[in-house]
Amino acid sequence: MTGGLRRHDGASPQTGPIGDPPAEVVPHQLPTPMGRLVATVERLRREVLEAQAAADGRALVELAKGILIGQLHCTPAAAARQLDLLCRESGTSPLELAADIVNQASRDHVSEIAAAFVERAGTDEEPAEPHSAVSVRLRTAESGMLAADADTQAVAESLLTNALSPLGAVAVAVWTAVPDGSLALAGHAGFPPREAVRWRHVPPGVSTVARLALRERRLVTIARLRREGLPSIGHLQWPDGGRMAVPTGTGGRIHAVLEICWPQPLAPQPPQIERQVEALAELCARTMDDAPPRELVPTEGVLPDVAELIDLAEGLQDPAVVLTPVLDAEGRLGDFRIRYAGSRFVDPVGRPRGDVNGALLLEAYPTAAGESGLFDIIARVHATGEPFRAERMSLTALVDQIPLTTVADISVSRHGSAVLLIWRIEDERARLANILQHAQRLGRIGGFEENLATGETTWNAQLYALHGLPASAPPVRLRELPAHAHPDDSAALDRFLRAVLRHRRPASVNFRLQRSDGITRHIRVVAEPVLDADQRLHAVRGAYQDISAQHWTEVALAATRDQLAHTEAESAERNRLALQLQHAIMPPSPPAIEAPGLRVAVRYRPAETESLVGGDWYDTVVLPSGLIMLSVGDVAGHGIEAATGMVVLRNALRGLAVTGAGPAQLLSWLNTVTHHLAKHVTATAVCGLFDPRTRVMRWARAGHLPPVLLRGGEAAAFPLIEGLLLGALPDVTYVEREVRLEPEDTLLMFTDGLVERRDCSVQDSLGHLVQAAAAGDGDLDGRLDRLLAESRSDTDDDTCVIGIQVG
Repeated sequence: MTGGLRRHDGASPQTGPIGDPPAEVVPHQLPTPMGRLVATVERLRREVLEAQAAADGRALVELAKGILIGQLHCTPAAAARQLDLLCRESGTSPLELAADIVNQASRDHVSEIAAAFVERAGTDEEPAEPHSAVSVRLRTAESGMLAADADTQAVAESLLTNALSPLGAVAVAVWTAVPDGSLALAGHAGFPPREAVRWRHVPPGVSTVARLALRERRLVTIARLRREGLPSIGHLQWPDGGRMAVPTGTGGRIHAVLEICWPQPLAPQPPQIERQVEALAELCARTMDDAPPRELVPTEGVLPDVAELIDLAEGLQDPAVVLTPVLDAEGRLGDFRIRYAGSRFVDPVGRPRGDVNGALLLEAYPTAAGESGLFDIIARVHATGEPFRAERMSLTALVDQIPLTTVADISVSRHGSAVLLIWRIEDERARLANILQHAQRLGRIGGFEENLATGETTWNAQLYALHGLPASAPPVRLRELPAHAHPDDSAALDRFLRAVLRHRRPASVNFRLQRSDGITRHIRVVAEPVLDADQRLHAVRGAYQDISAQHWTEVALAATRDQLAHTEAESAERNRLALQLQHAIMPPSPPAIEAPGLRVAVRYRPAETESLVGGDWYDTVVLPSGLIMLSVGDVAGHGIEAATGMVVLRNALRGLAVTGAGPAQLLSWLNTVTHHLAKHVTATAVCGLFDPRTRVMRWARAGHLPPVLLRGGEAAAFPLIEGLLLGALPDVTYVEREVRLEPEDTLLMFTDGLVERRDCSVQDSLGHLVQAAAAGDGDLDGRLDRLLAESRSDTDDDTCVIGIQVG
């Protein structure tokens, strides 16, 4: 803890209860009258504090003497002698011995903390100060608070002087939780007087450190106040200091919040320090509420405040329940008793109020104990006094072990020692009417009823809006509809009216309503006849629906379908021509290619979607020089543009190869063609020149995957050399490499459609191809067929594989 833990050695604290430092004495300077007055006031303040600390210590010693008198049945003088003898024999101070005697006699929370310190002695969790010092601090603080006689200001000063200053704290504030949700500064020590005046009242809803502890109902530690952004008393004096706040109370209710201030950031605290702070808060609560706990559930009669609350609940129009807390033997909240259920009480599952009146809340509604359930809400309101309200909250009750859930509006508030719970179960009829109203509004539906006997017609508000009429205008009767409709719809309306009014059967009709404001709406009317006891037509009821949006949507869809049919026909013809062009140059089953010193086999698999044509190409040609050019490539994209680009690049490479240039130069020229002559086209390619006489192959790549070499049952990809894809830049220089092939070697050149997958990288896919190629055997055609069959590619792209076997 910042500031460190100090042993309680009886020394007076260095900081007074107001937090002002002692007057500084400046050497070699004559004191002024005002300076002498300040020094005198400061000296008197220190003397008062020392006297208070000494008095608190004497009170603790006298309490221990009283315990010895009761246990030894001796006189006060004999008890004093016995206490002195025990001090000499044990080598402890009178304060430490007195604290141990009180701990053994009281067996309360303070004694439990001291015992815990004894158990941890010699372990890794050994505290920074002896347990005797802890006992002395807590018991001395207790004596001072008891002597304060419900004076909260004196309680705060005793807490800071005797218990918190040794922990490095510089100030303490005691906040009272007011029933209206506000906080009142009941006592303080260590804060400047003006600061205390500014913070004497915190309105409800203002987030502070104390409010956070009250809301969470637990000890809260703030390492650095500035970082949390929570305002609190003293935040101007110690903006970067640490804070601890712990709520405290009795009988399940939180009466106050104890807030402690440190001047520097607060390090994480060990559990024993937190227990000390909680014990001090408990002592503080006992001094603020000295009245003995009342029997909250008496066997006869009711408490006065509960009786008043019952009268209030009976006067409410909504079902109300009065609850009183039930405490266990240690004074902790265990449950709530249903003291009264109002005459308008409606149980969520239909039980009469006599079945729940007088029962425990968790017995009547066991599911209320769920996380963030009703019981937790009621306990929080009872503890903090802050009311709770919620709309459409789910309430669950068990009937024959079957959970039944209803929806209700909930209100929970604390009144004295009791809690008032009000719930309003949602009326099913009102809920359905509300749903119907919203449905009519969203569906642009208006309802009507026309009484044929009286001639009275009733519309709802939505129907007036559909007709564009004010609510004061007379409704339009069914027989008058043709006068408000488009002339072309007269025949359909006549058939509709005859069906409903003459033949007395339900009917519907769509027509164009011409409103008085010049707007035409497409309307559907649905009507049904209402017959009286003599089966005579008495009334007609039904609904109007504005279907204008649906009508125009259907018109747009019809036009779109026509356009799509035309577009699909054009696209099919376009793709058919592209496929014919592609298959003319790249047949799916090309014939075997014979070349001197080589056996070449090709496999070409178009994309799975027939309407897509790609830009993959392959080529094997014997040049006039006797060299054999081997190449594969892939134009980016699909469709006619990719197919025509493929034709341009393949034929260009054939023509350029006749010059006798090497593969790197050929790719450089082909890049120029791609960039300047074939606009908006990019492609990848591998080009190789094989010399049958020397079995040397020179090759270069332009953004394409390298060939794979199979030799002696092993496979490996050619080392990846530099080479930018075609068409990206106008001038690119490519690198070429030489590979000497051995007899029986097999070389695989392919496009990425053979290996590419969406769920893994290209390098991983290439590694899988190398493994598959090495695992296979058989002739060249069998190898290529197996590679195509076992391909893991999932991109639906064209696939081209060239297999070259050296003779």
